[in-house]
Amino acid sequence: MDRMKRIPVREQDPKVRATNFEEVCYGYNEQEAVAEASRCLNCKNPRCVGHCPVRVQIPRFIERVKEGDFAGAAAILAEDTSLPAVCGRVCPQETQCEGQCILGVKGEPVAIGKLERFVADWSHANGGPKVEIKPFNGRRVVVVGSGPAGLTCASDLARMGYGVTIFEMLHKAGGVLSYGIPEFRLPKDRVVAREIDSVRALGVKIETNVVIGRTLTIDDLLGKEGFSAVFVGSGAGLPKFMGIEGENLNGVFSANEYLTRSNLMGAFAPGSDTPICRGRHVAVIGGGNVAMDAARTALRLGAEVSIVYRRTEKELPARAEEVHHAIEEGITFRMLTNPVAILDDGKGAVRALRCIRMELGEPDESGRRSPVPVAGSEFEIEADTVIMALGTSPNPLISSTTPGLETDRRGCITASEEGATTREGVFSGGDAVSGAATVILAMGAGRKAARAIDEYLNK
Repeated sequence: MDRMKRIPVREQDPKVRATNFEEVCYGYNEQEAVAEASRCLNCKNPRCVGHCPVRVQIPRFIERVKEGDFAGAAAILAEDTSLPAVCGRVCPQETQCEGQCILGVKGEPVAIGKLERFVADWSHANGGPKVEIKPFNGRRVVVVGSGPAGLTCASDLARMGYGVTIFEMLHKAGGVLSYGIPEFRLPKDRVVAREIDSVRALGVKIETNVVIGRTLTIDDLLGKEGFSAVFVGSGAGLPKFMGIEGENLNGVFSANEYLTRSNLMGAFAPGSDTPICRGRHVAVIGGGNVAMDAARTALRLGAEVSIVYRRTEKELPARAEEVHHAIEEGITFRMLTNPVAILDDGKGAVRALRCIRMELGEPDESGRRSPVPVAGSEFEIEADTVIMALGTSPNPLISSTTPGLETDRRGCITASEEGATTREGVFSGGDAVSGAATVILAMGAGRKAARAIDEYLNK
């Protein structure tokens, strides 16, 4: 075996998968997983662990895989993560754990994410790991939001012996895992639902259709409802738009709405009674993971799809794997291109997207070179559907109904590194604090907040 090359992962053929919503990657089988785990050098000072937001003991679990002890590997994963099957599929390992792998200096890093996915899937198929739960300590904590931050915080608190209730505003738990990430990247019934069931198995109660700020307020939770502390993990679901002409036309969507209709309401399924726009020519504005998800969803619904991005492919913020898959599937990338108007067909619907060509100037605050318009370079892209994937911000409902809870200029809740907010007994983390980020960063924030809540209630 060539230690410098990773074991390839089997995938659906691009031409086939572009027509269905089945998972793209098949993952490793047992023999492939053992072979890939055998590449790990088991470093004495593993840099991969330090760059994992939830501090999974990566060399330890990989060593167990190498030995064929998959149950032991699952038990090690369970020490630090309650969502291993999710993380193994959607974490940006290339910029975190795998990005620090020594083998990646001269070759290919160990496929840590694919091994985590394998162990999680194997474990679920074989009864799951046994998790130690301390006896109930008599105190109850509420978690607002059932996304990755909330599920992680709730899991850790339940293991510590707290009675935990999650309030979710939608009719299905999972947050962005359920409504934001497409089925072909993250299967809902086979992966998300079973991970949530694992959280419930710890004793966590999940109540859906409860809108904090309307159904109940934070004051209600800390007062008449009798909770000792609150964790707000409500995410960032308020979409951003460009403010250009034509954004109110029929056929213009936020990526949030488009993906929610497809994922949470099953609009992609034949015979679904939830409508979704099946445009013939779809333009997706943006270059992040959400843009890739929206574009690849539109492709599977039968459209010709273009991703419109104002920088070059080098600056795309999306995961390299997602960009690679999108290109394989036939999505067109229109780089150094910026929309200036959405054109009306005369009947109140989208006819085309007017754009201007860009060139890169000096670096901006993020360190990326700022795009500058090229004078006189306007042109039109054929489109009957435009999807805005420009990022999101937190919904102000909770902050506006909670006295003493401060937010910053972006509308994000102000919190310490450990999650303590400006309101006594209220903690927060994930996208509600950072703005839109990754699943694993939200999970890391949930873990920190759980420890901080435990310290707060035991001081």
